[in-house]
Amino acid sequence: MSSEPSYSEFKPLLAQSVGYGVVVGVGFFFAGVMFILTTLQRKFFKFSPASSEEFTPGLICCGIVSAWTWSATLLQSSTVAYTFGVSGPWWYGVGGTIQVAMFGMVASKVKQNANGAHTFLEIVKTRFGTSAHILFTFYGFLCILLVCGSLLLGGSATVNALTGMNTTAACFLLPIGIALYVIFGGLRATFICDWSHTIILFIIIYIFTFRAYGTSPAIGSVSRLYDLLEQASIITPVVGNQGGSYLTMKSDQGLVFGAITILSGFTGVFCDQGYWQRAIASHPESTTKAYMLGGISWFAVPWAFASCLGLSARALITNASPPNFPTYPSPLSPSQISAGLAAPAAAAVLMGKGGAITVLLVVFMAVTSAASAELIGVSSLFIYRTYFRPNATGDEIVRVSHCFICFWAVWMGCWATILNAVHIDLGWVNYLEYRGCILSPAVIPIGLTVSWSKLTKAGVFCGAIGGACFGMLAWMIGCWKIYGQINISNLAQPYSALCSSLAGLFFSGILTVGVSLLNPADYDFSGTRAIATLEDTIGSDISGVDTSYRASDTESQNEKRDEKRSSLKQPVSNIMEVGLENDDEQRLRSLKTVFRKAFIYSSILTLIVVILVPLPLFFSHYVFSKKFYTFWTACSIIWAFASGSFCIVFPLWESRNEIGMILGSAYRSIRK
Repeated sequence: MSSEPSYSEFKPLLAQSVGYGVVVGVGFFFAGVMFILTTLQRKFFKFSPASSEEFTPGLICCGIVSAWTWSATLLQSSTVAYTFGVSGPWWYGVGGTIQVAMFGMVASKVKQNANGAHTFLEIVKTRFGTSAHILFTFYGFLCILLVCGSLLLGGSATVNALTGMNTTAACFLLPIGIALYVIFGGLRATFICDWSHTIILFIIIYIFTFRAYGTSPAIGSVSRLYDLLEQASIITPVVGNQGGSYLTMKSDQGLVFGAITILSGFTGVFCDQGYWQRAIASHPESTTKAYMLGGISWFAVPWAFASCLGLSARALITNASPPNFPTYPSPLSPSQISAGLAAPAAAAVLMGKGGAITVLLVVFMAVTSAASAELIGVSSLFIYRTYFRPNATGDEIVRVSHCFICFWAVWMGCWATILNAVHIDLGWVNYLEYRGCILSPAVIPIGLTVSWSKLTKAGVFCGAIGGACFGMLAWMIGCWKIYGQINISNLAQPYSALCSSLAGLFFSGILTVGVSLLNPADYDFSGTRAIATLEDTIGSDISGVDTSYRASDTESQNEKRDEKRSSLKQPVSNIMEVGLENDDEQRLRSLKTVFRKAFIYSSILTLIVVILVPLPLFFSHYVFSKKFYTFWTACSIIWAFASGSFCIVFPLWESRNEIGMILGSAYRSIRK
């Protein structure tokens, strides 16, 4: 009988000074760059740095890829590759891609029915009043809190493992530079830094790809990696996989993980103000296009990155040639796996200290990019003007939102430190966020608020609260029945997560729709179309602050508006009085057409990535041959190159005239 495996400490490859240098130095560097870029645009270009509808589809797409690439995207996708094999990266990608693509339908409805809104909470308050607004404010802040915990736990664990930097210090220092460049640049900070982060992200993916499959002495080719994974299947077979192999989509655990990510991955999109912010910040006719392209482009990140580093980590556990596996001769311990250290371990073997620095940098970029979007989102959800100072001026709201961003940056550090102190790591928080009892019950009510005229306030409350109760009940009962007892470890097990996710989302939908149909409303969206932007009413150029009021409540200010404002931002009563202009009628028809196209495209994408590709491979019990694995790997590399080229080049091409104008103006100013 074999003895229980012994585990070793993850040996840091870098000095603590490197960790502090990256966390503090790079963060302040981006803050400085953001300040310079914002100053240049404010001085030499017509758009305000906080204006909201100036962003092109390419930049929105790039922002989606960057903001959806959390530290968990890189670390946990590699963990499931290390644990389940080739099925893990595929299902992780599916769990984020189809939600972003489907959100394109919601984005088109936002442009059609609430084009003046800056947050989904404004729409909720206008349609259902204060009580519903408070309920979904809770869900909005809870979503951001869980995301921030995931980001900082993953980032701090990686920094600690690679450099030995104190975890608590990393939790508090990581948000500082992020808060600074968000304050300097506002919404633009997220988009411009998203673009720069995306460049670094894809370059690093390409570096690891070329190293693992081409030049590494430890692997050096796809064929060699295949052989090593076959050996790993013999040494450490995967329970539930066909033949214990890492080279098969027939993985019971992988399929369960895929079901969890698909069912509950909606929460990370529909409940996160960052995605609503991007839908609002793009041109109406191109919003859906941006989300479709963003979802397709993002899929390459977990698939290519985890297929490279996650599988390499599994293959290189027994590597005896320097540089050794960080825990050699032991495998990663369960706690190290849950902390997301498979990718850092593989990087250390493939590239030594250079690999450690590279993975440290890409994880830092993922943390800062996603966290900046969350800070913008949390400032948008801040209810200062809604409940505390209804007559607050634009400058006052800017100051208060900046203070709240600073407060939240500190609270992020406190929250992550609390979680770390009670031994809750990235893996646990990642599953907790996927729990149906936490956020999934809010998904369907939020989505239907902007799209279904028959939705009622009673349906919203029954769906959101009732779904949460059923999700919590299923979580506890499922954990008890399947694993024998309820404890922290068992609550984070896959089948517990599946029970809660399925129950939370399913019962929320049944209750929301069922209760609404008992006494259906007949809402014409006139109220939500009458939501006025803060810029329209108080002359401020701040974007993204929750105003939550109707244009009809400020008639004296409405009289001062330019008569040529888009009719989508005017009350419907006024529109009926003056008549819709031909171009506005065409715009409404165009947005309805866009919604139908988004439905068709997202359905086709879902059919391909959820059914046509993985399920035949699963039910056939097929174990990849060397040729098929080479083809599979080649597809992930090609997808990564196509996505990277699109995210990097397309925004530059779309903004070529504006970039030339700014650079030309700056050059002429210097010559004077």
